[in-house]
Amino acid sequence: MSATAAPLLDVRAVSIHFGALRAVDAVSLRLAAGERVAILGPNGAGKTTLFNAITGTIRATRGQVLFEGADITRAPPNARAHRGIARTFQITNLFFGLSVEENLLLALRGLLRSRFAVWRDGRALGAEHEVVDSALERCHLHTKRHLLVRELSYGEQRQLELAMSLTSSPRLLLLDEPAAGLSPAERVVMAQVIRGLQGSVALVLIEHDIDLALGMVDRVVCMAQGAVLVEGKPDEIRGNEKVQEIYLGRRRRA
Repeated sequence: MSATAAPLLDVRAVSIHFGALRAVDAVSLRLAAGERVAILGPNGAGKTTLFNAITGTIRATRGQVLFEGADITRAPPNARAHRGIARTFQITNLFFGLSVEENLLLALRGLLRSRFAVWRDGRALGAEHEVVDSALERCHLHTKRHLLVRELSYGEQRQLELAMSLTSSPRLLLLDEPAAGLSPAERVVMAQVIRGLQGSVALVLIEHDIDLALGMVDRVVCMAQGAVLVEGKPDEIRGNEKVQEIYLGRRRRA
């Protein structure tokens, strides 16, 4: 991000303590509109806990979280969602007895003030279906819209979860291990879907498949023991000895 550009997301020295455990330790992160950042690190590095602080499911012990210049440190998750922050989770959370389209409509209506309305006029229904059509197309699910979720492959279920997050037209999307549990072929499709979001939404990505992550982002933040270890461009991270030693299990040559 340029030094003069106003950040979309500004995480300022956020710490999260659970008793004596410092799960996140004074982490700062700035993200410009449309920028893509990967957060890498071993299990227990604090990556998902940092996500939770950004989305409001955990309150920061110290520090601030700003979004579009507004302090949202103490805002609840629904307020952050209304501002334009969306996320996916490591484990899918879908309605398996409903169709793909019905899952998308539920996700879309969940943030509307009129979500409990029994009747909807034609214009509202038409607008909803335009959003659903766009999400299906962008996530390569347009031919699956009438299938029950239980009939989808696991990779397609992960694509649906991503599509559901897009129905809110987020300006910031946090993806927590989107390729977890996917086959090599499914990973290729997921990477295509994520790359296809280029320019439309800022993205923060947690992913254990380092090669996959480095091929989709502009910048990489590596964490260890709750703190930022190193930050840089993907090519810089690939050649960083600390990253190779700690994250890839490669020892430095004597």
